[in-house]
Amino acid sequence: MSHSQRILFKGGTVVTMDPKVPNLVTGDVLVEGGRIVAVGPQLAVDDAEVIDASGHIVMPGLIDAHHHAWLGVMRRLLPDVDDLFAYIDVVAEKLGAHYRPLDMFLSTRLTAVASLDAGITTLIDACHSSRSPEHTDAALDALEGSGIRALHMVGPAMDKQASSAHLPEDLQRLASNWNHAGNLVKVGLFGQLNLDWWRVARELDMRILTEFIGDLAKLGPEFAQAGVLGSDNIFNHCTRVPPETWKLLADAGVNITVNPRSDALFGFDDDSFAYQIAIDHGLTPALGIDLDTAFGSDMFGEMHALFGQQRSAMRYRRFRGEADAPAPISVEAVLQAATVNGARAAGLEGQVGTLTPGKQADIIMVRTTGVAVWPVTHAIGTIVQAVERADVDTVMVAGTLRKRGGRLIDVDQAKLNAEITASRDFLIQASGYRTDLFKTRA
Repeated sequence: MSHSQRILFKGGTVVTMDPKVPNLVTGDVLVEGGRIVAVGPQLAVDDAEVIDASGHIVMPGLIDAHHHAWLGVMRRLLPDVDDLFAYIDVVAEKLGAHYRPLDMFLSTRLTAVASLDAGITTLIDACHSSRSPEHTDAALDALEGSGIRALHMVGPAMDKQASSAHLPEDLQRLASNWNHAGNLVKVGLFGQLNLDWWRVARELDMRILTEFIGDLAKLGPEFAQAGVLGSDNIFNHCTRVPPETWKLLADAGVNITVNPRSDALFGFDDDSFAYQIAIDHGLTPALGIDLDTAFGSDMFGEMHALFGQQRSAMRYRRFRGEADAPAPISVEAVLQAATVNGARAAGLEGQVGTLTPGKQADIIMVRTTGVAVWPVTHAIGTIVQAVERADVDTVMVAGTLRKRGGRLIDVDQAKLNAEITASRDFLIQASGYRTDLFKTRA
C-alpha cells in the first residue's frame, strides 16, 4: 500500500485522546499520505479504500515507552525472578555475552512484530546490550524491517567482558544514518548517569535514557546545575526516589516511564508508587513493558496492572490514615499513559499519540464483537479493562497497514519461530545455561 493511497476507517466508535477532537459514537477517520486528514461523522469521500469499522473502536496506536527488545528470545525464561542481580547474571553474563548480531536481529524483530500484533505502534527500545556497531545495526535493521515506529536507545552491554569502546563515538554515525525527519526508526542514548556521554548525545540532538531505581542510584549535586536535566531526558522506574530528587526531575520537565508489572516483579516500588508521585509533581508518566523474560509485548496487561496497583496503593494509604491520599486512578488516565504520555516520552507528541488531523496515521482498530467485550457501554473502560491483544483487528503505522483482519502482514511466523528457536538453542548451548520446562524459581 502506498502512502498516497487514501484509506477511510468508516462507521466505528472513535476514541481520539485529543480534547480538541471530539470522540464519536459512530464516526470516520480518513488517512492520506501517511497522515490523518479528517476525523468526523459520515465523511464524504469518494476515492478511498474503505475499512469497515462497525463493531470496532478506532483509536491511536499504543506506545510502549520502555522495552528491552533484545530479550525477545528469552521470553518467560525467568518468570519468577525477584532479584535484579540474579536476572542480570542470566540475561547478560550468561546468555547475553554470547549474542551474535544475528541473535540481536532476531530477538528485536520478534519483539517488534509481536508488539505490532498487540496494537503497539511505537516502541522505545532500551538496548543495554549494544555490544558492537554490528549488533546495533542488526537491531536497527530489525526494527526498520518490521514497520514499527521506534526509538532505539543505544547503551553499553551489562556483562563484564563486553566492550563499550565504540561508545559514545558511534552515536555520530548512527545519527547521520538514522535520525532524519522522515524515518520511523531513530536512535538515542541509553546513557545512565554518564554526563560525558550525555554531552555527546545532546550535540547530536538525541534523547537520553536513564534507568533509575532509588535504592541503587542517586543524583549528585552536578545534576542540579542548569541545563543538565531537561525535556530530552527519559528516566525509567523512578521507584523509591527521595522527594528532593523528584523536585529536581519535575522542575527540569524530564520524562518519566514506569513499568507496573516489572517494578512489582523485582520489588522496586512501594506504596508511594512512582507513577503517582510523578503525577503529583505535574509530570506525565508513560508505560513500558520492560521485559520479555517475565512478560511479553502486551500493553493491555500493563494497563490492567497500572489500574490495579494505583488503586491498591492509594487505598492502602487512605485506610492507613493518610487523609489527603491521591484519588483512585481513572481508566482514561490509564489510556493516556499508554498513548499520549508515551508519545511525549519519545519526543513524538506532535506526531503521534492522538487521532488528530495532521498527525501521523498510527491507528489501531479493536473488535468489540467478542463475547468478553460486548455490550460496549463505556468505550475507554472497554479498551482498558476488556479488550485483549486477540481483539486487535487492524494496525496502521504512518499510513501503512501492518495488521489487517487479525493477521500480521508480510510476517512469515513459521520461519521466524524456527529462527528464534535456533537462536535460543545456540545461546543455551554456548552459555551452558540449563533450562527446565517446568522449573518454577530462578
